[in-house]
Amino acid sequence: MDQPQQMMANNGKELSVEIGDKKFARIPVKTHLVKREDNIIDVTGKYLKGKIKEGDIVFVTEKIVGITQGRAIPLKEINPSPLATFLSNYVTKTPAGIGLGMPETMEMAIRECGAPRILLAAIVGAITKILFRRKGDFYRIAGPKARAIDGPTAHTIPPYNEHVVLGPAHPSKVATEISNSLGGVKVVISDINDLGGNILGASHNDINIDEVVQILQDNPLGQGHEQTPMGIIRELSR
Repeated sequence: MDQPQQMMANNGKELSVEIGDKKFARIPVKTHLVKREDNIIDVTGKYLKGKIKEGDIVFVTEKIVGITQGRAIPLKEINPSPLATFLSNYVTKTPAGIGLGMPETMEMAIRECGAPRILLAAIVGAITKILFRRKGDFYRIAGPKARAIDGPTAHTIPPYNEHVVLGPAHPSKVATEISNSLGGVKVVISDINDLGGNILGASHNDINIDEVVQILQDNPLGQGHEQTPMGIIRELSR
């Protein structure tokens, strides 16, 4: 395989996974540190062309797409409102990331989703957590735009350890454009972390989204400094 150093499992992640009676390889692809001035079509073409086989599915992280769209906002440019500061205190922090548990990320969620929706999500989330001990209703109601917001953590690669990165705009459109530039391969824009994830956009209607989420659910791209913001899913013969 070309340039094997760019196609390897990240620390602690298995290279292959079995889903039902199928087995898939998850091949992380290492890139340079992607920045706002990069073009996502150029980046995916540079690192993926020549490595894709018929039947593959390319997965690209929502973070790298958001960055190239100018949706990485420096913390110093965000002035959280009192509402954002208040609500952020009640968000559960996890090892997988801070989520909306800091005033700056909550402020961006309010701007992205609207204050009424975030307030409703907070109220319902609090009620169901207290009465039914059920978690996750806040993000289910707030929606994918809120879930896709990435805040800085101790393991975030610089300079994005001082940024809030919003989810990508028009992810299915981006996936289709990447697909067209790569000769029609199937492409998804993924939002995966160590707690699970979602597919935000897909290039083809016949992609089995639920299966792709299962294939990627242990986050084979890693959560820190791996610098592998894209990868290839390849079904293996048994």
